[in-house]
Amino acid sequence: MAVNLELLDRPVYSDADAADILRVPRSTLHWWLEGRSDNGRAYPPVIRPEPTGVGSLTWGEFVEAALLRQYRRELHVRLDEIRQFVRKLRDEEGIPYPLAHSKPWVGNGPRLLLKVQEECGLGGDFWLVAKTSDQPVLTPPAASFISRVDWRDDLAVGWRPHEDQNSPVRCRPTHRFGHPAIRGISTSAIFEHIDGGEDDADVAAQFDLGVEDVGWARSYELSRRSTTRAA
Repeated sequence: MAVNLELLDRPVYSDADAADILRVPRSTLHWWLEGRSDNGRAYPPVIRPEPTGVGSLTWGEFVEAALLRQYRRELHVRLDEIRQFVRKLRDEEGIPYPLAHSKPWVGNGPRLLLKVQEECGLGGDFWLVAKTSDQPVLTPPAASFISRVDWRDDLAVGWRPHEDQNSPVRCRPTHRFGHPAIRGISTSAIFEHIDGGEDDADVAAQFDLGVEDVGWARSYELSRRSTTRAA
């Protein structure tokens, strides 16, 4: 089935749910979306062109927040530099969610990313695309983000919240209200049965899943709960 751009505009998450899935403070996510004021100075949004006052996130905003999370954690790039980069890329591409679209990542897209990075004055240590033998190559944070995204018809249709690259856990805007799931079954529902002492094989049978799927749900939910407690 073909996917159109309306998918990226679909409201999917509350900011609280998105922050929980992305494992970022809710206040941080709100800043990325709406900007903030501090000591009389206004800081514009990073993801949205302008503040909207809307607390929910579209699917496109969620995917771009996932990249921003990866970018910030691995490269510690300053928000004002990311803001300039995202705005210029949005203008160049003429689409509202350029980083939730495969265009910048494939074909000649990386060359555009390279050009925008240079024009924005991003330091080389903060690049999403580097130049090797005159060819653009994705940097580790960009490659890590891309490996988490499922693409269809050039649009992001799924995102892997689990750090393990082999995990089948996915967030999809068309399934379970975007919450982490395996084959359409939310990992939290699976874990409730596991936590209640049920055998993996019995849980798998109840949800028509493989035993290995139940194991992946346990692994993801335990990692999520561990991160939440640590925070």
